[in-house]
Amino acid sequence: MHRRDLLRLLGIAGLGSLGVSCAGPGSTTNSDDAAPEEGDVSGAISFAHWRAEDSDVFDEIISDFAAEHDDVSVRQDISPSNDYQSTALQRVRSAAIGDAFTAFRGAQFVDMASAGLFADLSEQPFAQNYQADLITAGQSDGRQLGFPYQLVFNMPVFNVDAFEDAGISEPPADWDGFLDLLDKLASAGYTPMAWPGGEPGNAGQLINSMVMNNAPSEDMFTGMEQGEFDATDDWFVTTLKQYAELRPFFQNNASGTAVEPAQQMFAEGEAAILATGSYHIAAIRDLGAEFPMDLISPITVGADEVQFRGVHNATFILGVNTASDNQATATAFVEYLSRPEVAAVYADGTGQHVTVEGVEYTSPDLQALAHWLDQPTILAPRFQFNDLDMRSAIEDAAIQVVGGKDPEQAAADAQRIVEQRRA
Repeated sequence: MHRRDLLRLLGIAGLGSLGVSCAGPGSTTNSDDAAPEEGDVSGAISFAHWRAEDSDVFDEIISDFAAEHDDVSVRQDISPSNDYQSTALQRVRSAAIGDAFTAFRGAQFVDMASAGLFADLSEQPFAQNYQADLITAGQSDGRQLGFPYQLVFNMPVFNVDAFEDAGISEPPADWDGFLDLLDKLASAGYTPMAWPGGEPGNAGQLINSMVMNNAPSEDMFTGMEQGEFDATDDWFVTTLKQYAELRPFFQNNASGTAVEPAQQMFAEGEAAILATGSYHIAAIRDLGAEFPMDLISPITVGADEVQFRGVHNATFILGVNTASDNQATATAFVEYLSRPEVAAVYADGTGQHVTVEGVEYTSPDLQALAHWLDQPTILAPRFQFNDLDMRSAIEDAAIQVVGGKDPEQAAADAQRIVEQRRA
């Protein structure tokens, strides 16, 4: 079995392509958002985001942008992802940061749109640069308030060499097959999966794969928020029981592990799988990893019940701040990022696909993952929650189970919070 055959087999499961569509994260009643103010492209602006690992690439892009305009400078204001989720709305609204800014798909975008922070970019000519079906997460009330820039895969990354070493030559067809895959990795001397259970923002990514085929509908967490489903329903309890079955295959103290040690385990070849997402591949390369990588999701159902093979997300929503006193320059910067040749610099430099059309990827990692663009993937379910306390309760239930808690008790505890938040 050659490496190229292994990559093909693990990426192609014989289900054919499945178009997955998703409505925007919700509409708002705020009608104050207007097109950005026009004016001279000059002066200083702040670009607020949470991707510290992208700062060098953005520095390169910013330098080229400034070279096109006299008297322009762009300062990156970067916060850790959890801090950005909790504080960015207030800081952007006060114009303390973020003439140009970003938002997470889902709850943060909804809150920021409701607060009127996004200038309406619907009529900007560069809106046509994006693939239409990938930017719905930046829409509200029929307006394009922002542009999701990143197309990422929120599913585990695996070491192709480790899989070959363990004799794994085809994708698992069902849950028993996935457990058997992990057992083969353990028998070959690997920690099967490194999981950063102590860092909620990354620990929660695994739940996307765990529920994608278990749930009764694609909008399972929207339904839970609205009272259609409960955390104590059979499908979610089953998911938690499957987390319990994964316990032997995680590293020691998985529920207390931060993301950096998990990345290090994977980069050094100790762990065969990193249970986060494609957005960490560039960081893994920076840690010295030279082995080929691909993606794989747990298959939690029988072979005849599989609907999805993986998870994608369109996020890092670019916007222009209505409170900015330099909207013209902020808009010009977003326009610059939206050019295919500039988006290619970002993509290749960060190891992430983008939503801009016409981008030619030169990164070997992006080329290796390109087959997932045509696979049956679900739009990341965890970002369906608009109530972050409810999302935390659901994700924490999985963390508690990995730490040893009874799945049914964890589901019941999560349900109490779900009911409180619905009230």
